[in-house]
Amino acid sequence: MVNNGMNRRDFLKVGGMSTLALTLGTTGVMSLADQSKALASTADPTKGRGWGGYGPLVKDPNGFLDLPEGFNYKIISTTGKPMVNPSGDLVPGLPDGMAAYQGQKKNTTILVRNHECSTNHQFPVNGKNPWSKGAAGGTTALVVGPNREVIDEYVTNSGNIRNCAGGASTWGTWLTCEETRNLGHGFVFEVNPLDPENEMSKTPIRDMGYFSHEACNVDPATGIWYLTEDNSPSFLYRFTPHNRSQKLGSLQEGGVLEAAALDELPNNEASNFTPGQKVGVVWKKVNPERAKEDARDLGCIQFTRLEGSWFSGGAFWFDDTNARTGNGPNRFGRVYRYFPATNTLELFFESQDSNDLRAPDNVTITPWGDLWIAEDGNPAGDRIIGLTPEGNVYEFAKNVFNSSEFAGVCFAPDGKTMFVNIQSPGFTIAVWGPFSRRNSARQFAMSHAAPPADFAPQISDKVKAYAEREGMSPLAAAVLDRHGVTL
Repeated sequence: MVNNGMNRRDFLKVGGMSTLALTLGTTGVMSLADQSKALASTADPTKGRGWGGYGPLVKDPNGFLDLPEGFNYKIISTTGKPMVNPSGDLVPGLPDGMAAYQGQKKNTTILVRNHECSTNHQFPVNGKNPWSKGAAGGTTALVVGPNREVIDEYVTNSGNIRNCAGGASTWGTWLTCEETRNLGHGFVFEVNPLDPENEMSKTPIRDMGYFSHEACNVDPATGIWYLTEDNSPSFLYRFTPHNRSQKLGSLQEGGVLEAAALDELPNNEASNFTPGQKVGVVWKKVNPERAKEDARDLGCIQFTRLEGSWFSGGAFWFDDTNARTGNGPNRFGRVYRYFPATNTLELFFESQDSNDLRAPDNVTITPWGDLWIAEDGNPAGDRIIGLTPEGNVYEFAKNVFNSSEFAGVCFAPDGKTMFVNIQSPGFTIAVWGPFSRRNSARQFAMSHAAPPADFAPQISDKVKAYAEREGMSPLAAAVLDRHGVTL
């Protein structure tokens, strides 16, 4: 993810937002209902509200966050303001990746939040048990009550550099990833929000690799983790723990790190319906201490700059934010989908001049099954875009305050509140309204859905013919075509 410095215009605007934050704390809500409609609706009324979108965005009179009618937002944490605890510490800067957990008290949510600070920042993460005393990054936790007020806020780990994204474990911890490979940093750390700043939080999981990490997610069926690299070129990795019990402490026992490659599959791994051999995804073992160099030397798949990821319904989603479209100069981005069960990699989305999505970053499957993509670099203003299993596309949110990205999109355990960060100058926001109910069937359907017509990659007749001949999907054949395999 890209750090956006705060310019003079943003600084002047945040001065006004301080008053807004205090006002929101008093009134408890900023309603966007009954405002004039700003954009045409992409909702399909035959699908039911939420299945085709939530209607057009409504212009926010405060010039901060446009949302559909009926949705509300509240700024619950602001960089530079005092944390909600007696420590006297200030909320650290550059909030990024985030996850939500069930709180210990009834109707509370615990947010664990990354801070992408480097070695020097005006608002560092001030921990008592840092891994490296000269580093300003780390993670914090917010305990959010049922009225969406923060009732506690504290440091969970510190002494890191550029904690960008990460991933939630199945046992209630957060894996925070360092997006760097400088000054001996570039590792993954496990954070327990119920036991902050313990020894585990300052112990790098070295077998998960020393490289510029972005995001990671676990396949709950196997206990295998998938990791993206934010660097150029980028590689896709998987980490198979020696202990796949998916319990606290299991990752610290180490494991095997591999990088994805496109190679000929042996007969016993190829499709039963296709004679001989065919090109597919293979995983090549790399040395964790030189993962990037090994991946390059082994001819693994080179992406431009990998960013967000998500695992849901048997599929691992990830995006290449800066991927070039065709042979043109534009780098609008791609979204991929990998199926571990069949070892199949598909190109799900590729930005073209004919569609409106630019620079996909955060990706999330919502509780009701839509794919949400947060932009990072749309010149018209970054948004959260929803894609449905039924093939609809809609806008859910737009940052109209500044040019900073959305980050850390996640939902409370009950699915009624969405949390998101605007990284610079640093806000954590709660959003609520008529969200659709949790729907695991649609989550699974999204994992196997075709992309919306205008968002699907453009596939030539040659690639289509190859896919039909080899018994693979055109989306899988598109991966081979985009990554230099002769078809």
